[in-house]
Amino acid sequence: MSLTTQSRGSAPTRRPSALPRLVSVPVDEFASDHWGRQPLVSLGADLAGGFEDLFSLEAVDELVSRRGLRTPFVRVAKNGQTLPDSAFTAGGGVGAGIADQVSDDKLLRLFADGATIVLQGLHRTWAPVSDFVAALAEDLGHPVQANAYVTPRQSQGFNDHYDVHDVFVLQVAGEKHWRIRLPVHLWPTRDQPWTAYRERVGQAAAEPPLLDVTLRAGDCLYLPRGFLHSATATEEVSAHLTLGVHTWTRAHLAEALVAEAMHALVDAESERAPLPLGVDVGNPAGVADEVTRLREVLAGLVEGIDPDRVAARLGRQARAAARPGPLSPVAQARRALQLGPDDVIRLRGFVRPEVIDGPDGGAVVQSRAGSLTVTADERPAIETLLAQGEAPVSTLGLDLARRLLTAGLAL
Repeated sequence: MSLTTQSRGSAPTRRPSALPRLVSVPVDEFASDHWGRQPLVSLGADLAGGFEDLFSLEAVDELVSRRGLRTPFVRVAKNGQTLPDSAFTAGGGVGAGIADQVSDDKLLRLFADGATIVLQGLHRTWAPVSDFVAALAEDLGHPVQANAYVTPRQSQGFNDHYDVHDVFVLQVAGEKHWRIRLPVHLWPTRDQPWTAYRERVGQAAAEPPLLDVTLRAGDCLYLPRGFLHSATATEEVSAHLTLGVHTWTRAHLAEALVAEAMHALVDAESERAPLPLGVDVGNPAGVADEVTRLREVLAGLVEGIDPDRVAARLGRQARAAARPGPLSPVAQARRALQLGPDDVIRLRGFVRPEVIDGPDGGAVVQSRAGSLTVTADERPAIETLLAQGEAPVSTLGLDLARRLLTAGLAL
């Protein structure tokens, strides 16, 4: 089957760009001089506005006291150590049957004693952050997630370390003193955490920092993965959002390329044949000839892999790496039954749809919401919806419009 239509965003209609809110230099300059290379401190005075619309200290209290959060959406750290879940969770009360809900009473005592509250996966629990993260991921072309760090005055949650993803630090309340140092391991991957280089990190932490800066509400710091950092709250409670950017790398391309080559390899009858009887696969002499031959086979297979196949494989991973925009399941199901020809169907936000050729001229629409099969007669209407971002029910047909709603592809 061949790819015939692809749309990365929710629709071709214009939406506010998220990245310019975070950087004080032109986006082109950020891309060439800072992305993956150098930190950037952007002062609130040089940005379009603060971050009060995204998050606040009041939002922290709302989340931990009234939303019934459970681990791992919350963790607590003090003096470089992460506390056990039991230190800040308790039972949910009568009828809940949940033993690990966040306890606001325990959090109060820990926070008053200098512990940092970490709200993890905030892009799943706080709507303004969720919307902004989705928009930023579309701007960057890389998956993004969000945590919040809330630190008491003159306290530090974590010692010097590095992250295996790029971060944007959005200071939303109070101040935080940051110390940034050069990487001890450039561009680390997920299986190369800072703890694997603990001794070198400790030595680097004793050296003068590359940057020594205090972020105030409205300021933003960009850090490429691998740069060492630590932060301490000053004279008041500090809260900041950390937007983690899980960058695609050439290693991801290589993995997809090799995976496609392996798929082609096992399709070859000769390569599925058993090795000789009595072979010792742990002995280099026993497999040397086969390894030499397979190098040549794999090199030829890799040479023949079409970039479209690599892109399709990574496209599936990209769809799985994030969620589409929110919808209201009950209201959506009710509305599907009430549709009329004068209603308009709008493509769901950030659903990342692809139209794949199907049998008899039909197609399969693959997206973050799942798959939907359409007939040859319905295909032009679907392609109109993807191209324009919306379409009237009278164009789509009532049956197709309802299927689009119940499949979660449209609103």
